[in-house]
Amino acid sequence: MKKIAFLLCFIIFISCFSGCGQSSAELSPKDPVTLTMWHVYGSQTKSPLNDVIIEFNQTIGKEKGITINVESVTSSSAIDNALSASANGEPGAENMPDLFTAYPRVVELIGKDRLLSWDDCFSDTELSVFRKDFLSEGYFGEDLLMLPIAKSAEAFYLNKTLFDRFSTATGVTVDGLNTFDGVFDAARKYYDWSDGQSFMQINDYYNYAYVGMKAHGSELIRNGRLRLDDDAFRTIWVPLAETAIYGGICLEDGYAAARWKTAEIIANTGSTADVLYQPDEVIYSDNTTEAIESIALPYPTFTDNTAGVIYRGGGLFAVKNSDDRKNQAAYIFAKWLTEKEHNLDFVTNSGYLPVTSEAFDTLFKDINTIEKKSYRSVYKAVDTMLENYSFYALPLYDGASDIQLNFEKNVKSVLSSAHNQYIKRVTGGDDPTDVLNELVETSLMELMALSAEQGA
Repeated sequence: MKKIAFLLCFIIFISCFSGCGQSSAELSPKDPVTLTMWHVYGSQTKSPLNDVIIEFNQTIGKEKGITINVESVTSSSAIDNALSASANGEPGAENMPDLFTAYPRVVELIGKDRLLSWDDCFSDTELSVFRKDFLSEGYFGEDLLMLPIAKSAEAFYLNKTLFDRFSTATGVTVDGLNTFDGVFDAARKYYDWSDGQSFMQINDYYNYAYVGMKAHGSELIRNGRLRLDDDAFRTIWVPLAETAIYGGICLEDGYAAARWKTAEIIANTGSTADVLYQPDEVIYSDNTTEAIESIALPYPTFTDNTAGVIYRGGGLFAVKNSDDRKNQAAYIFAKWLTEKEHNLDFVTNSGYLPVTSEAFDTLFKDINTIEKKSYRSVYKAVDTMLENYSFYALPLYDGASDIQLNFEKNVKSVLSSAHNQYIKRVTGGDDPTDVLNELVETSLMELMALSAEQGA
């Protein structure tokens, strides 16, 4: 009986370590392993991660018999939907990939049991090199399911070429864009100066509200619900609504980079990784083009005494496989990708931040090593924020993904409707100030009503 008990304990002990770095599974080019992958970093023709993966496949991958096959480069929401369809066995769903990048919300969609726990792969020493704030986001209970490979912050992007012309005519300066009050003032003046052109776009209203509430000593979320009846929310809503209803903020769907190309807007708030998509020239309606200089500035502040910004970015997930060699191959690739040299090569070509302390320190020790001027501008903005800002990770709670998505849609819908009413009524002869004040109030009531209907 003692021998049987010992054998059972030994089997359990070994099984705890199977599937990753400590695995006894043998990898060899004579019996190669292919891992399929979905990710979000760039497009098929311009993906810094694909470039790094090619290097892996041609070096250590070739040596070990591992090939990473990128099947899809798309948006995080598309990956969420595809993974959910795969997990639920929906008709026509694609097979789940071996590796994918996603936000933590995906665990709720596909279930923890399907995923490899990276802390069964990486030793404590190996994990100790990661920045703790980045690593902590990937834990679900005791399991490290999401490994950080790149993080981003938010910044304020500006088409400086066109802004300079506006500045010369109006006196609005770049320094005035340090605060949201200054940004919104510029947006309204730009709308007048440009005969009705929107100045900017806010890519994430949820992030704007989250940081704004923090700046005013409150919280956007409590017990998994939006707190839109809080005085702090009203404080940040009024200037936003005034500017959007007046016309200074673009409220259309889609990301800002596409509108930069046609000069529909000349500024936006968004991820530092948006620099990957920023154009070097604009094309006008008469098909003429113009080269532009774009710069990144720190995320605007809400008050004089507080400065905050969201840091974000998903991470790398691996599907737990019955073929132990695939689990070990996933570990080898993940470890290689997060080593300083490879991680810096990947992130600095895509506007992201490295995930280990050593790589992080190396990057910000000498930003001038970044070759592209626009990228250098992004990292200078981040460096300023590292010194003076509080960095926030968005909270995880049940239904967070749906609440965030609905909030974005609701804000755009309510403000778009109010803007159309404003134009119609002012054109009809109503007093602009009275109409604007009225619509700011009614838009807030409508937003609160929509959120209440959706249980948010």
